[in-house]
Amino acid sequence: MTAAAPSFALQVRNLRKAYKDVLAVDGLDLEVRAGECFGLLGPNGAGKTTTMEICEGLTAADSGELEMLGMRWDSDAAPLRQRLGVQLQDTQLADKLTVLETVRLFRSFYRAGPTPTEVIALVQLEEKAKSRVGNLSGGQKQRLAMACALVGDPDFLFLDEPTTGLDPQARRQLWDLIEKFKASGRTILLTTHYMDEAERLCDRIAIMDRGKIIALGTPRELIASIGVEHVVEFSAGSTAKPLDISALRHIDGVREVRHENGSVQMLVTELHRAVPTLLDELSRQGTPLTELRTHSASLEDVFVTLTGRHLRDE
Repeated sequence: MTAAAPSFALQVRNLRKAYKDVLAVDGLDLEVRAGECFGLLGPNGAGKTTTMEICEGLTAADSGELEMLGMRWDSDAAPLRQRLGVQLQDTQLADKLTVLETVRLFRSFYRAGPTPTEVIALVQLEEKAKSRVGNLSGGQKQRLAMACALVGDPDFLFLDEPTTGLDPQARRQLWDLIEKFKASGRTILLTTHYMDEAERLCDRIAIMDRGKIIALGTPRELIASIGVEHVVEFSAGSTAKPLDISALRHIDGVREVRHENGSVQMLVTELHRAVPTLLDELSRQGTPLTELRTHSASLEDVFVTLTGRHLRDE
């Protein structure tokens, strides 16, 4: 008996979008399964936000096909909007309105959904219901933006960098909200600049660069794809003779060596062999070690390996 084919909440085929001076989305193919949290990662300028805006119906593609929840923007725009929730990268809300008035306004756009009071309770803003938006903290404004995205009881939720600029406690509060939404069996498309956020929330991740998807899989699959288990990072004191980086590349089990901002990073397969050999090599070169750190390979290491850039590089 064969397994049933996965049900897709979003299918994109050969999507293209060009602006005057840049090809933002370059023949993109993407499938998001119903009920999953799908992460779209990439450096600034990779085309993530443009892709999201096309899927949300805010920007028209130059070419390609897009089907979401079995509908298309060119023929089903009105019913499709009723089933989507959108939190933009920078949500601008009226400072003079109260939290309750803001949620009530957004609730009026939808035929069905929870009451404004229920949504305010869901995002834990009951004590601020009568406060003006302009008096809220950054974390409270983000939770209010989430309330506005959830007020129509959506089947598909778009979150474009929902926790950027928030303190750790505010981020975790939003994570809890996102996980509750996902637990209800609905679908999320998420962009983020935080790798720990992507690893915690996302079932699958696509890494995007220069308008194309260059890697796709679960967080564990992507980490395994670079063929290393650990990262060794160290800093060395100044000496008359520069550190010979090429010698580090010949250490057994070292797959890659990077040198940037005064720090050396080595991707290794066997930590217990690489570290003693590294210490011996530094001693041989007469280079004093000032700092040494190790960690298991992460999505950040995958990202740098594939793109040559850190996720949060400008």
